[in-house]
Amino acid sequence: MTAADTNFAGSIPEIYDRFLVPLIFEPYARDLADRIARTESQNLLEIAAGTGVLTRALAAKLAPTARIVSTDLNQPMLDYAAARLQQDRVTWRQADALALPFENHSFDVVTCQFGVMFFPDKVKGFSEARRVLKPRGYLMFNVWDRISDNEFADVVTEALASLFPQNPPLFMARIPHGYHDVEKIREDLTAAGFSDISIETIDHVSRAATPDDAAIAYCQGTPLRNEIEARAPLRLEEATQAATDALARRFGNSLIYGRIRAHVISAIPSASQAW
Repeated sequence: MTAADTNFAGSIPEIYDRFLVPLIFEPYARDLADRIARTESQNLLEIAAGTGVLTRALAAKLAPTARIVSTDLNQPMLDYAAARLQQDRVTWRQADALALPFENHSFDVVTCQFGVMFFPDKVKGFSEARRVLKPRGYLMFNVWDRISDNEFADVVTEALASLFPQNPPLFMARIPHGYHDVEKIREDLTAAGFSDISIETIDHVSRAATPDDAAIAYCQGTPLRNEIEARAPLRLEEATQAATDALARRFGNSLIYGRIRAHVISAIPSASQAW
């Protein structure tokens, strides 16, 4: 992983929230918020909140007395999220998931919407979540399945590989879709001191008003943009158009649909593990 893989800055937060959030994130945010609401927890920590799609879903679902601390490594993403949701019970804070600035046993739930894939050290990130969880608290998060089971991302990645055959931009395959092995996830959680691990695979259908909307979402609203511009600073629009054309050939020229698939994971701290 490079610094560019976690650089959500410039125009990326606005494009990400406008195009990518409704394209792929919203149904999984609602699902995760429903699961967390059923725990009736009062103190929640969200890691890698991004532009706040899960935070907004949680604020709509949780009891009025519940408190949410939403964090992200990227201050520009956090600033955008905070501007969209201003509630007294939501605290926004910049934080590194591998060194959380919170006391031991502070939260009933730690959650993360499609963020653990970016942890440089997965076991350390999970260990930090366990440290700040109360005994019998819940860690709940989701990750994308392999890229071949997420059709828009797969088509875009293949299109860009054709455009840059000597050095294809593989951000989507490497990072967002790079942590899909459920046995590896289970192994890492166990190593970090979690038990009662549940993993459920959930399919949804992604919809875009046009192929161009989906292409913009991936090519300009994620760090894939950084990879494209590192290869050819003046070819971002050309790359976006190549992705648009590939999506149109595969799915059509107007409203398009594609399968998305993710794993939803829950776990609790092992009784034998204590801080």
